[in-house]
Amino acid sequence: MKIVVGITGASGAIYGVRLLERLRRNPAVETHLVLTRAGEKTLFLETGSHAADLKKMVHYSYSPEDISCRLASGSFPVHAMVVAPCSIQTMSSIAAGIASNLLVRAADVTLKERRKLVLMVRETPFHLGHLRSMVALTEMGAIIAPPIPGFYNRPQTVLDLVDHSVDRVLDLMGVPDENVRRWDGPER
Repeated sequence: MKIVVGITGASGAIYGVRLLERLRRNPAVETHLVLTRAGEKTLFLETGSHAADLKKMVHYSYSPEDISCRLASGSFPVHAMVVAPCSIQTMSSIAAGIASNLLVRAADVTLKERRKLVLMVRETPFHLGHLRSMVALTEMGAIIAPPIPGFYNRPQTVLDLVDHSVDRVLDLMGVPDENVRRWDGPER
């Protein structure tokens, strides 16, 4: 199973990092990373990590300028793509079909090939233009999944909050983690 992970410059680089950590634990998953230049900067500012740290976690990584690579073609089969976090700029470019870099082109290919595309959009509040782009993307087949934490499992750490959103994304991509703590009604 091939999964493409895109990381943009939106705040929330930890979502992409944690998703890669979780995917790495699954031997059935081959990971492909596209990290934008703004994503590199945000990654460092928020986590102290460098692009090289993420590249060690994946099977393949690509420059965002490499629009001739295999991710830019529908003939290269992938199971799903997730953009975590997804900036408004990236979301809007995908919605408009403006493939100005590899991340947006790979998302465009994912949509045209009717594959799963999950966007962890990071912004608040949304204005009408953002919402219209989300509607357009949903109509095209994308899944808009902002990282919104749940509290029913009584999170104790920031990582618990991050994992809640990552767990949902793994489910949406069809790569569920059997160790996820799922809601099963109130404890008795």
